[in-house]
Amino acid sequence: MKIWVDADACPVTVKEILYRAAQRTQVMVTLVANQMLRTPPSAWIRAVQVPSGFDVADKHIADAVGPGDLVVTADIPLAAAVVEKGAFALNPRGEFYTRENVRELLDLRNFTDTLRSVGVQTCGPEALSSADRQKFANRLDRFLTNESAKPATGTPGEIP
Repeated sequence: MKIWVDADACPVTVKEILYRAAQRTQVMVTLVANQMLRTPPSAWIRAVQVPSGFDVADKHIADAVGPGDLVVTADIPLAAAVVEKGAFALNPRGEFYTRENVRELLDLRNFTDTLRSVGVQTCGPEALSSADRQKFANRLDRFLTNESAKPATGTPGEIP
């Protein structure tokens, strides 16, 4: 099992939680971004820089992810792609994407994109709160604990 991070928009505090988890559990964490990233020196943490371009990092992750891997992303189309491949997807607010909710979220995202394209102002997500960070840390810890106890636990799209 590996953890893949859509790192271009991932909050610094979430990355720090992932760095500590990688060291503690010795699970490989790979951050993918189209810019150079600084990561702590560790055998369990690596950064991959992909070329600039629309969804290049997302495509890299979607191509590389395997069944049972975890992807940390707020990007709903990426989450849909990885869940379809049998991987798990967790957003920085500590919410898992499932086969059921990712379809709804994708429809909502497409609807708001349509609204924006015709000039309707929509609001973005609220800033990450300390409660969100705690929820993310707790969900990640529970996921990693379940994974180490039972390597092939869970069904894709099922919340571990």
